[in-house]
Amino acid sequence: MTIADPIAELPQIDEEEALRARRRRNEKVGRWVLPILVIALSIWLWDRIVVWNELPHYILPGPGRVLQALVEDWAILFDSLLVTLQITLGALAIAVVGGVGLAVLFTQSRWIEMSFFPYAVILQVTPVVSIAPLIFIYVDSRLAGLLICAWIVAFFPILSNTTMGLNSADHNLRDLFKVYGASRWQRLRFLQLPSALPYFLGGLRIAGGLSLIGAVVAEYVAGTGGIGSGLAFRILEAGYRLNIPRMFAALFLIAITGVFIYATLSFISHMALRKWHESAIKREV
Repeated sequence: MTIADPIAELPQIDEEEALRARRRRNEKVGRWVLPILVIALSIWLWDRIVVWNELPHYILPGPGRVLQALVEDWAILFDSLLVTLQITLGALAIAVVGGVGLAVLFTQSRWIEMSFFPYAVILQVTPVVSIAPLIFIYVDSRLAGLLICAWIVAFFPILSNTTMGLNSADHNLRDLFKVYGASRWQRLRFLQLPSALPYFLGGLRIAGGLSLIGAVVAEYVAGTGGIGSGLAFRILEAGYRLNIPRMFAALFLIAITGVFIYATLSFISHMALRKWHESAIKREV
């Protein structure tokens, strides 16, 4: 009977560790390089389609014309971007405060949850574009109407995810808190809120994009031009004037804003969970 030499196994362990490190490096590089390559290829193909088919710029502008419109119309588009961003962030903030507060009430009283949760579902499944005209009829302030429309879209993911998180606290820990005579406030603060944090942050990432969608849809419905108009109106205005390059430039700014919001909220989620939650802890390949 032969006994394995532990020293002889060290080279194999080193090779496996080196392989894992190489895979991690490749994934880290690929996470940035591959999307950039796909975007570059898409832009090149877009430009070639315009050139090969000799499409006029009022049908499909090339990337160069869109970039030119973005530079020339930057003052107008940037002011509109700030308006859209203001509505988006304001609606998201209201959704967070209202969603988390109502979720806490739902977990504290089963009767409150049974009474009001169905109305939150109805509010979510009703298309905002169908109720936005009524909102602008009954609400005098245009800004308040835009905030309400964007809030309706962003509110439900915060509410539902936070409610699920508050109710998902480990039942064994709940029993332990009861054994030690913890108050309802202590259970909420030290058990339920930490358990709900990953769920809340997941809902926040979803609500961030939805608040931007709600703001753009609300601006379409409001249809008010002039100073203080958002990017949605600039798209409508450019379409009426057949200024398609400006339309693409405004769409580009909306897309970049959505990516920025999602990336920012994902970073906040990672920083809040990276030291203790399984979804954010780096796992070995």
